[in-house]
Amino acid sequence: MATVNETIQVSGIRCERCVMRLAKTLEGTEGLEFANANLMGQVMLTYDDERTTRDTLVDKMARGGFREQQFV
Repeated sequence: MATVNETIQVSGIRCERCVMRLAKTLEGTEGLEFANANLMGQVMLTYDDERTTRDTLVDKMARGGFREQQFV
């Protein structure tokens, strides 16, 4: 098992209800061990990269209305 710890910046989090909605969006994802978001849009993730991928998690969040922010 290869555990990955990562923080992803997303848009769409404006209140505590948004944080709860994001948690529901990720709930039950195969390989996801931990997810926590704050009101600044930082999503801390711990996942097994043999069972899920970063892209899978980002796609799932995007379907829930939370888009990854790309910084240049």
